[in-house]
Amino acid sequence: MIDWLRDDHQNPAIEVGGQTLPIAIRRHARARRLTMRLSPDGSEVRITLPTWGRTRDALAFARARAEWIERQVAKVPARVSVRDGEAIAYRGEHLRIAWERSAGRKPVVDGAFLRVGGMADGLEGRVRRWLEAEALRLCAEDLAFYCQRADLPQPALRLSRAQRRWGSCSRKTGRCIRINWRLVMAPDHVRRSVVAHEVAHLVHFDHSPTFHALLAKLFEGRLAEADGWLKREGRSLYAAFG
Repeated sequence: MIDWLRDDHQNPAIEVGGQTLPIAIRRHARARRLTMRLSPDGSEVRITLPTWGRTRDALAFARARAEWIERQVAKVPARVSVRDGEAIAYRGEHLRIAWERSAGRKPVVDGAFLRVGGMADGLEGRVRRWLEAEALRLCAEDLAFYCQRADLPQPALRLSRAQRRWGSCSRKTGRCIRINWRLVMAPDHVRRSVVAHEVAHLVHFDHSPTFHALLAKLFEGRLAEADGWLKREGRSLYAAFG
């Protein structure tokens, strides 16, 4: 239940279930109504409102939906520690970290284990950098595949650390596709569906019927299944690596 809502316009916050959550208020020119979501890691409540919207309306919106916020907080997965013996997600499976100081610093997949050495203090950073490198490698392969299918020149590829978006496509300052690095932890078909989605945006920069028709032609799997996985399990990708 809600305990209190701090309506300091500079640092608004709400306490739900004994946890204090900052409220991030964003105004957007294209917003037509108030919308609210919990950040994937459960660290803040995010409210978007039209440019003419009032802060007090956003705070009232949060107060009225405190029970919804509490339910969303309960769905946030428990934090996963990146340490010896713990499991991390990789391509839809789990690898158990096998750390030995004398082993090589670069992580190596060995069956169901991820073997890595070096100092214990830097273990999380080394594993994260390995995952990011794997994300870049796999997404580059995906991008080449879908661009060939669409008969398009391959744009630049960047990894994203976004909290809200799995992918984005920019055509303003040179063609570039950004893919959330955490998708390397999801099943392959989920990651590939996001890359295919952004490639389709290179042709249709909207979500029109022609866009969806192209996406269905490009992606070899079941889009509804991939989208459903992200809706159900997407937050689990934020359980590790804060």
